[in-house]
Amino acid sequence: MHLVFVTKYRRNVFTGEMLTRCQQIMKEVCEKFACELAEFNGEDDHVHLLVHYPPKVALSVLVNSLKGVSARYLRQEYAAHVRKYLWGGHFWSRSYYAGSTGGANLTTVRTYIQSQDRPQK
Repeated sequence: MHLVFVTKYRRNVFTGEMLTRCQQIMKEVCEKFACELAEFNGEDDHVHLLVHYPPKVALSVLVNSLKGVSARYLRQEYAAHVRKYLWGGHFWSRSYYAGSTGGANLTTVRTYIQSQDRPQK
């Protein structure tokens, strides 16, 4: 499953360091659901994930956990930075993109995710 999460108000919150930490957090969440985070990347205002998950896992539950846990940790660990861009306790937009990769070649999806213009600092 190809997932895309966008920051609230599409604010340019992410730094390279924050994206690395976000990837670690999301990998840990996936492992708790017996899922595999096959690919991860992002830009200043959104992240892309390629997740392999078993049929017993409800996608909405997985997404809520990925967004909720990552928002909590990123707000705690990068509080001063995040406060410049986001307020009101929000981190992610309420919506998300979820696309099945069944019709696409997995290599094509991985290449697309890897090609994101990740911030360097």
